Amino acid sequence: MGIILKEKVQGPAVWKGKELLQDDSWIYYWSKDAIASLENALRHVQEKGLKAPDFTKEDFPIPDLANEIAYFVEELENGRGFLLLRGLPVEQYTDEQASIIYYGLGLHMGTPVTQNVKGDLLGHVKNIGENKTKSVRVYETNEHLPYHTDLSDVVGLFSLRKAKSGGLSSLASAMTLYNEVLEKYPEYLGILYRPYLMDHLGDGRPDFTPIFSYHDGKLSSRYMRGYIESATETAGTPLSKVEAEAFDIVDSILHDEKIRLDMMLEPGDIQFANNYMVWHSRTLFEDYDEVERRRHLLRLWLKMPNSRKLAPDFPGRNGIPKREKIADSVNA
Repeated sequence: MGIILKEKVQGPAVWKGKELLQDDSWIYYWSKDAIASLENALRHVQEKGLKAPDFTKEDFPIPDLANEIAYFVEELENGRGFLLLRGLPVEQYTDEQASIIYYGLGLHMGTPVTQNVKGDLLGHVKNIGENKTKSVRVYETNEHLPYHTDLSDVVGLFSLRKAKSGGLSSLASAMTLYNEVLEKYPEYLGILYRPYLMDHLGDGRPDFTPIFSYHDGKLSSRYMRGYIESATETAGTPLSKVEAEAFDIVDSILHDEKIRLDMMLEPGDIQFANNYMVWHSRTLFEDYDEVERRRHLLRLWLKMPNSRKLAPDFPGRNGIPKREKIADSVNA
């Protein structure tokens, strides 16, 4: 176990959803000029006969957006840890055109990494199965996704179509949660620094990781309760009573309406979140009967150029190694 931070985290990464609902500074609105720049880059890719994700940053030139890209990257690592980009006229694009714009933007922000053992760099978040199986992951259903983090520096979602009802995206600041535990439940803090066996760490084998890690002046987090419980149960070392209590406290804070930030990702919205600073969830949703109207989001996992240094006991993960003969696990 490394150093335990005994002081509250300070700065813009400490936010509460209730307060942000009164302040839309976390929403970036695309200008007409910015949209024109993205669409010019789209045409550049199409003229080359390319599709996402089979093109490079140089194929998608957006020099006019250098300042915006620098702001996005800085805000994700040293600001609030998340962004909502709003205003793309997605209804004017085909799904293929939208995927080119989104992937091209991602290439300028960081490096896309693989999201499953098939090696997908551009994920499709949509309901394709009613039940969780080895081949249908949770994000491919309409089920509620508990709060979790993904296996990359940053996760991004681009809304093409929303559900008939439900499907709210929820974010919570792990830094705010940490401060709440430190203030109200300090006796449980050390438990969240313990290394826990976790199933889903990208290489097909369980590995150990803490929930919180303080290193090089920054607090980092990783939370996948379901994978911790499944791994420890399988190993014959289930969570102790006090460990389960600590996790229950974490979950209770996450679901506090004052803490979490709920938002509907409208068509054209792009959400990016730093996985070390922000935890995300999704509510249950009801889809349309018509396949072409169903909820559909594009997903990116990005390795960032300015990402923090991680402690040796906090396994760094950027992507899931591609494997030919390992079945994809059920992923939250």
